[in-house]
Amino acid sequence: MILLATTQRILRQLRHDRRTVALLIVVPVLLLALIYFMYDGAGNTFDRIALTMLGIFPFVIMFLVTSIAMLRERTTGTLERLLTTPMGKLDLLFGYGLAFSLAAAVQGVVATGAAYWLLGLTTMGSAGLVVVVAVLNAVLGVALGLFCSAFARTEFQAVQFLPVVVVPQILLCGLFVPREQMAGWLEAISNALPLTYAVDALLQVGQFAEPTSEMWWDLVIVAGAAVVALVLAAATLRRRTA
Repeated sequence: MILLATTQRILRQLRHDRRTVALLIVVPVLLLALIYFMYDGAGNTFDRIALTMLGIFPFVIMFLVTSIAMLRERTTGTLERLLTTPMGKLDLLFGYGLAFSLAAAVQGVVATGAAYWLLGLTTMGSAGLVVVVAVLNAVLGVALGLFCSAFARTEFQAVQFLPVVVVPQILLCGLFVPREQMAGWLEAISNALPLTYAVDALLQVGQFAEPTSEMWWDLVIVAGAAVVALVLAAATLRRRTA
């Protein structure tokens, strides 16, 4: 199957790239440890911030890694060669999504395990639900990274999409200021951003022992946004960078 073959190829490339593996697995744990020491003795502040970051870290990292990886596929001519085979654009993009979803699952398990069992994170809901949200966030980051990479000519340009696409979502997701306390127009923008719903799903896990209908609805929105981004990425994907 073309999709599985594409996924295996990307996973092999990822496995041999030790720096990217370290970025995916080690860096989130180190950043969580930093947050732990920053909020040491500050009550449950660490629980709230760390829980949110378990969803934000995969989103940011996967956006960055995927946008650069796809740009390299174009600039080296690999993408052009691949698309002369029976492989279609959706096979390639969903292969990327599946491969990095598997990597995100490993990342989510390691980071969540470290947060709960090494750093003392406590939530009403289960750690498994946190991993699910983290993986969905990573898939969203992959999809948006693939979409944005179509508009970049260099790796530097790909990185420039980070403050345009990612940072506003982090600022408006409710991490710094509760969304209901924002100006009306900012809250309206926040309601249109998928990361908002991922953060809300994590907050639901933190507050309730059992999954809520609001949490499931949030996850449906995040998953739907990822699928839409992948389809748009397929529509705008170019074989080469001029």
